[in-house]
Amino acid sequence: MFDIGWQELFLIAVVALIVVGPKDLPKVLRTAARVMQKARAMSREFQSGLAEMAREAELDEIKRKVEGATRFDLGDELRKSVDPTGKLSADFDPTEFNRQLKESVEGGPLLHPAAPIALSPSPVTSDFSGSTSPAADTALPTAAEKPPPDQPTSLQAVSASISSAEKQKE
Repeated sequence: MFDIGWQELFLIAVVALIVVGPKDLPKVLRTAARVMQKARAMSREFQSGLAEMAREAELDEIKRKVEGATRFDLGDELRKSVDPTGKLSADFDPTEFNRQLKESVEGGPLLHPAAPIALSPSPVTSDFSGSTSPAADTALPTAAEKPPPDQPTSLQAVSASISSAEKQKE
């Protein structure tokens, strides 16, 4: 701490003995020791206060991280991972998508004039799990394949063929 050797200490002790005197020297040394103890105690308290403030700051930071983790929004995270630039959501028009979906659902499967009307169910394939599903080769019509309004759809054609079959049985 202080770079004081034995020679300097001896010199300080001799000067203190001459200035204070041999009678009051023990009292002065006790008082000096108490002052040094109090200074060391204050120094320790100051250091522990700084350490406590640092721990609180770290705890506050950890608390903020935990609160941030609890406010996890799955939808927002998915949106960020799928479309990080936001270009897909900017290009997507939900009204146009709904219109196209409605047209494809309400229009039903299309009937091409050259295609025969089949009254039997579609072929069924089996996958490895043992469940059955309709054959994958039956594709849904697109908006470009829609017949003109005067041509009947396959649903209308099927209902017409069923009604004509019933009339023939009568």
